[in-house]
Amino acid sequence: MAAVRHRTVRIDGLDVFYREAGDPSAPTLVLLHGFPTSSVVYQGLMAELADEFHLIAPDYPGFGLSSAPSADEWEYTFDHLADVVDKLLDELGLTRYAIHVHDYGAPVGFRLATRHPERVTGIVTQNGNAYDEGLTPFWKPIRAYWADPSKENGDALRGLLTREATHWQYTHGLPEVSLVDPAYELHDQALLDRPGNQEIQLALFLDYGSNPPLYPAWQEYLRTQQPPLLAVWGRGDEIFGPDGALAFARDLKDAHIQLLDTGHFPFVTRTRQSAALIRDFLRRLTD
Repeated sequence: MAAVRHRTVRIDGLDVFYREAGDPSAPTLVLLHGFPTSSVVYQGLMAELADEFHLIAPDYPGFGLSSAPSADEWEYTFDHLADVVDKLLDELGLTRYAIHVHDYGAPVGFRLATRHPERVTGIVTQNGNAYDEGLTPFWKPIRAYWADPSKENGDALRGLLTREATHWQYTHGLPEVSLVDPAYELHDQALLDRPGNQEIQLALFLDYGSNPPLYPAWQEYLRTQQPPLLAVWGRGDEIFGPDGALAFARDLKDAHIQLLDTGHFPFVTRTRQSAALIRDFLRRLTD
């Protein structure tokens, strides 16, 4: 098994943690995690791919082992998360890379892609959404918070930050719950339960409303740049539904779309199958 290196760099006064594996001279894949987790969730995928590719998986501020200043001290927006990742990649001297986006990783990754279309060699999306079709009824209470960011509407979302909700995120849509290592849930919940972290997450729930208005710009990027794209999606996902995966074919002439019999975390519950598809896709980028 390839060694994984665990490093921290200083970006704009914040400690930004990242995992790195593989030969730095090999083609790079940047792995952008979602909610409620961190780069820890990519350990299995990194182990599968590090023999052939260079892998970078950062933790955003407020997540994992990166700094988590309070929501009063730092403005938690997706623009700012993308800024931090962008500066990290500059710090590492990475100017050509593919991106893997999951959940929150999609608004971070598509911001990077539209800023630097010349850098992004391809996109792997695993339940990382860029279309209205992908937004399910799950989003109704969050949409209410976007429309009226009252304390009452914010407090109504705190249930999404509980152990029960974290367990549901990992296990809904699965044919067999035992496919999920509960250590992921325990790790994520321990970090969600840190003092002040609920306010960080509520700030990002609110700012997620900035993403759907950007969908047309992201779709225009796809139409004009035609980046190679692989969508490997859990068909049972009740957060970002499979219609969000199928929609990529509307703007891309050669979108490769696979729907797997799983839920929100296909690269956790279908690691080897996901890795095989990603490996073939990344190889085609270098042909």
